[in-house]
Amino acid sequence: MPNTDDPATYAADLAAMTDEEIFRDMRKLEEKTEARSKSRQVNLEEVFAQIALVEQEIEQRFPGQALAPYKLWLRQRTV
Repeated sequence: MPNTDDPATYAADLAAMTDEEIFRDMRKLEEKTEARSKSRQVNLEEVFAQIALVEQEIEQRFPGQALAPYKLWLRQRTV
């Protein structure tokens, strides 16, 4: 995962990533939110801010498709 300490740096890192890397990063962030129920060590506010940045990057790369490309990628990985 890229540097997530600074939102501007994180956004720049996302812009340099491949689609595959972006989708993997989004999945890792989702897993962090899912793990939250088991561990109090996850800062949900920070994770949600990172998810918002990833969503923005996906929507920039796939205009008008929202998160459909990510959801398709996810389905293909779970088959």
